[in-house]
Amino acid sequence: METLLNVPQGSFTLHRYPLRKKGLLRAWDAADVYLLEHLAESMSLSSETKTLIFNDSFGALSVALNALSPITLSDSWISQQATKYNLSINQLSEHQIQFKNSLDWPKQAIDLVLIKAPKTLALFEDQLIRLQPLLKPETQVITAGMVKAMSSSVWKLMEKYLGQTRPSLSKKKARLIFSSIDPIRKKQTNPYPSYYQLENSQYTICNHANVFSRKSLDIGSRFLLAHLPVKNNAKHIVDLGCGNGVIGLMLAQHYPLAQLYFVDESYMAIASAKENFQQSFPQRQAEFCMGDGLREFETELIDLIVCNPPFHQQNTVASHIALSMFRQSHRVLKQQGELWVIANRHLGYHHNLKKLFGNIHTVAANRKFNIYRVKK
Repeated sequence: METLLNVPQGSFTLHRYPLRKKGLLRAWDAADVYLLEHLAESMSLSSETKTLIFNDSFGALSVALNALSPITLSDSWISQQATKYNLSINQLSEHQIQFKNSLDWPKQAIDLVLIKAPKTLALFEDQLIRLQPLLKPETQVITAGMVKAMSSSVWKLMEKYLGQTRPSLSKKKARLIFSSIDPIRKKQTNPYPSYYQLENSQYTICNHANVFSRKSLDIGSRFLLAHLPVKNNAKHIVDLGCGNGVIGLMLAQHYPLAQLYFVDESYMAIASAKENFQQSFPQRQAEFCMGDGLREFETELIDLIVCNPPFHQQNTVASHIALSMFRQSHRVLKQQGELWVIANRHLGYHHNLKKLFGNIHTVAANRKFNIYRVKK
């Protein structure tokens, strides 16, 4: 795995996060390099340049541009931890960077905005709308991404919310898009968060922009809800990778005396799950845990974990997130505690679960999904 990023701003050691012994992917892509080269060649920047960086997956931009004392904004807790780790191993102070999350925005006007195009267009739209009050007529906005991730929808959103756009030539399958701020652009109402009525229930579901399946219940969750464990005497239950918390809501309904934990690494997911639970169970307490899965949980604390694991990290397909969740679940489950997992059939998670737990039972299956139960 290549770990040394060489750009005009310097040479920096960068790692993906969480750290993996046999990781094969770099902590940056060609779009990061293209953007950093453009800034060095075409712009005169200093610490006086108020700089805002969006969606910096593992900190490549924030580390390389640390001398600008930028604000870096992300919906990913793990991305923020990656940036802090990579600053540290390059002997750079994290206090040089101002960290903001997707629901905690800066207030001051910005001179330079650098955006890595996110995987979710709704998140991109939400960011562009929230960016409006920070823009000046002379603010420069540059969006960078790999060509395959820069659909025409990216351009249209930039033109709608910023002004005229100008693309660069592609370079190593990466592209930059430059935006000119239109001073008379229309002020737009933010459609996020959105809401829908959860089928077969009285619950109204809040969904911030970066939450999966914002408009309706997704087919995987619908299948899982039809087969939730309901004969378990669990007192401590985790909705792992909770998203908007729909699974946890229904578990709370089935287990009125249990302590519920909602766990995710997305700020918008946790905010959505928290609003949904508090609106649905106003007299009940739950824990909302931001972080890398169950890493901070005590050993043998939990009776039941239900998990719909992601298989992407940023724009990259990655099974290691699910496998880490399974290992963490094994550690924090009590003896005889259960882990329930729903997964696309092609992912083959049953091999990993059987190897780790020594047993596995397929609760239900259809053409697309399997639901597995393992016991510690």
